[in-house]
Amino acid sequence: MPLSHPRRSALSEQVIAELRNQIASGEWPVGARIPTEPELVEQLGVARNTVREAVRALAHNGLLDIRQGSGTYVVATSELAGVMQRRFADADPRHIAELRSTLESAAAKLAAERRTERDLKQLDTLLARREEAWKAGEPEAFVTADATLHLAVVAASHNDVMTAMYADLGEVLRDWLRADVGAGLTPETYMDHRRLVDAIRAGDAEAAALEAGSYPFLCNPGRFTALSGG
Repeated sequence: MPLSHPRRSALSEQVIAELRNQIASGEWPVGARIPTEPELVEQLGVARNTVREAVRALAHNGLLDIRQGSGTYVVATSELAGVMQRRFADADPRHIAELRSTLESAAAKLAAERRTERDLKQLDTLLARREEAWKAGEPEAFVTADATLHLAVVAASHNDVMTAMYADLGEVLRDWLRADVGAGLTPETYMDHRRLVDAIRAGDAEAAALEAGSYPFLCNPGRFTALSGG
């Protein structure tokens, strides 16, 4: 429905909030091209200049990338995610792996203690989706499915601060996983996550933490050996 029409500054903020919500909700996922300016004008019922101002503001904050002749694309799910992606773009992959291991191990331990039946159903669904992507041999689909499963594990900790931080790191971690998986899916890069989900279901906090903490270094150990000079 068209947005209401308060004074210009408030209207711009309202449009920015609406576009940000589209991104945060997953309606416009990272990598997607958002609707064109005329389409947004029609959808929101506001002037073209207001839409342009809102898009530029989100581009300045790191959520959108305006590409002349191509369109405007989502590059981060929040302002903090955009900052983190730029900040850690050139980080040592081993350090990213260590960060992921630390966060996921702590979250999995809490998830085993706090998970609900709804959490478990979600984990089963996402685990199956990950397996399907692997069997289909589609690297990008697998990266997305794997990242979504890990985020669901963190969310099952019911620690909102940890979940928000992990979500903001999401694209950094996906970039790391993409590089680790490479152009094709091979047996050497596969990790079975069923044990992790089973440990969370069983309420075995120590086993869940151990499983979650071991994954980042086992996907492609040769890459880390090369980095460390071993």
